[in-house]
Amino acid sequence: MRRLLAVLGLVVALVTACHAADAPAPAPEPLRPAWQAVDLPLPAGLPGRVALRDAAACAGRWFAVGAVLAADGTPRPAAWSSVDARSWTPLRPVPRSPYGAENLLTAVGCRAGRPVAVGGRSGGVHGNPRISTWRLDTDGSLVEVPAEFEVFGGPDAVNVGRVAGGPGGWLISGNRATGAAAWVSADGSDFRLVSGVPGLASDGAGRPWVADGVAAGSGWLMVGSVLPSGRTGTDAAVWTSPDGSAWRRAVLPGGGVDQDLQRVVRVGDRAVAVGRRGDGLGAWVADGDAWRSGEGGPGGGERPGRVWGLAARGDGAFAVVGGAAAEAGWFTPDGDRWLPVTLPVAVPWGNERSVAVAAAGDVALLAVDDGGQARMWSAEGSWRPA
Repeated sequence: MRRLLAVLGLVVALVTACHAADAPAPAPEPLRPAWQAVDLPLPAGLPGRVALRDAAACAGRWFAVGAVLAADGTPRPAAWSSVDARSWTPLRPVPRSPYGAENLLTAVGCRAGRPVAVGGRSGGVHGNPRISTWRLDTDGSLVEVPAEFEVFGGPDAVNVGRVAGGPGGWLISGNRATGAAAWVSADGSDFRLVSGVPGLASDGAGRPWVADGVAAGSGWLMVGSVLPSGRTGTDAAVWTSPDGSAWRRAVLPGGGVDQDLQRVVRVGDRAVAVGRRGDGLGAWVADGDAWRSGEGGPGGGERPGRVWGLAARGDGAFAVVGGAAAEAGWFTPDGDRWLPVTLPVAVPWGNERSVAVAAAGDVALLAVDDGGQARMWSAEGSWRPA
């Protein structure tokens, strides 16, 4: 009997151990930054509500851009600057064209403490967007740099996306009817369109789509996807260039899963990208030129497969997806390990909504515009896990 009981006890112990081994690891404890609400002063001029679209930080300066919307929805460009992400001062926009006076600034990048913004306003016979860039003048005002319509628009226009600064100048990523596109400038005052060239142009391998770009060493890195010829679904892809003129495309292994890259940042010596992988989200990591799938990734949210923003901190990267306050924020120290970050507000999806993130050092910034009200928060402190 004792032997039988001993055998039974051993069996129970083995079964229990097997179940314990099969049980999923406990979810990591979320990071809980001390988010503080930030007040953005209304710029001088006609009354309206503040609309926020993007934010950036570099060299001890922070910038946020958007517009002030009149009661009828007509925008006038608006931008703010800060030295600590808490106290903000409006920049004075100086339009140089009729459309510039009604620009909504949709993207901002930063280099050496100076911003370049992208804005637009639909108009003309066909209602096409009239795109302008904006740069900081010596007197501290944000001055429009009008462009010929065909530089950003014209018959091949598709979209003008995000802007990034780096040692090589400035890069705007986007797409044209010919395929992916880049606009490059040495000083932010004169952007040159690069499209229809090998690597960027649609070809026998498929149609490319660029979603974001970042400085990589002395050159540039863009990320997005390729829709292969004769196939449904997309493959993740990256583009590299030493000068913004000649581009090399690399399609990343996907294992038969539909995927695309939507945001990219530099985290130390690595590039970290996030985007859609199948029905959820994934991360990709590059050490040098070698890309691989990250060991983890941001969790799902209200609408898995879409990323609102990604920003590099001194201790890692901060990503925001759609979802409740407890599941929309994510942090990674290296692109592989991802931890949830509690946000001060839920991040719902909708065409009328906009979310932006920025970070520098141990400070993170979150801006949420729900279509009726724009709000901003900052949080200071290390997020690096033990």
